[in-house]
Amino acid sequence: MGLAKAAVAGTGGAPATPSIFSPASTPADSIYHLSLLVLAICGAIFLTVFSLLVYSVVKFRRRAGDDGREPAQIYGSNQVELAWTVIPVLIVVVLFLATARVIHAVEDARFPPGTTEVTAIGHQFWWEFQYPRQGFIAANELHVPVSDANHPTPTHITLLSADTDHSFWVPKLAGKTDLIPNRSNSMWIDPHEVGVYVGQCAQYCGTQHAKMLLRVVVESRADFERWIANQSQPAQQSDSVAHGRQVFESTACVNCHTVSGTNAHGKFGPDLTHVMSRETIAAGAAQNTPENLRLWIKNPDTFKPGALMPAMQLDEHDLDAVTNYLVTLK
Repeated sequence: MGLAKAAVAGTGGAPATPSIFSPASTPADSIYHLSLLVLAICGAIFLTVFSLLVYSVVKFRRRAGDDGREPAQIYGSNQVELAWTVIPVLIVVVLFLATARVIHAVEDARFPPGTTEVTAIGHQFWWEFQYPRQGFIAANELHVPVSDANHPTPTHITLLSADTDHSFWVPKLAGKTDLIPNRSNSMWIDPHEVGVYVGQCAQYCGTQHAKMLLRVVVESRADFERWIANQSQPAQQSDSVAHGRQVFESTACVNCHTVSGTNAHGKFGPDLTHVMSRETIAAGAAQNTPENLRLWIKNPDTFKPGALMPAMQLDEHDLDAVTNYLVTLK
């Protein structure tokens, strides 16, 4: 998928390469072991069929002196017919029971006190993360606490869609779960190691589906609590960027975005109250730097052609002012 290049070494490191074969959470671990069973059974079937095919090709190949007559045909072998009926049925039953066991373990898990609750809402083409107990909203980067194996503290995620079908998938943490309009789904993760885990929307949802990326930042409990405290604060106010705030509040920005403590209460786009606390912008399409932020405001199609955010058509002076204002929102 090209989402990451290196394994994660810590919260500040590079994102972990997305792979179902290196699980870092209980649901992903269950899927991983199930996949090994399925691969082993399918591999055994392949080797058996391939070996029989090679044996038949070699043993019954055409030889010099063959008269070209059809060989004697054998009909009604009860042993052969019984074998090719019973063995496939047993294989299907084993796969069914193994799959049902994993589905039951994941879907019917009980959550202990202290479980972190998050509501994830899919939009074209970004992610909204609501923390209902803490009372704030983040975007595109989901922060969760690491789970202690001795005292599990999972994160339960309610999945909703604001427009069309999406699918939440972080391969190292859990399987795919769809977000469907007018329907509530859910999933859970209990990451075992701190770090940054990447994923993306796994259901085609429009022009920029491929760049609807997401990052799950797994932190120690202390770091997570500090992040919660910071995100719960209103937007910083600075007289040095007053002109930029004035431009922001007097344009269409406020129709789509929210910045707490201002008259911006839009819900169509990401909450920008702490936009500079995020590593990326445009749902992971670009690093969150002042230069990229300015270019994103000027022309979103530079990073995401077909994105629903319009170019604001600001002059250079106002563009710089708005960018400087947003840079203070940490």
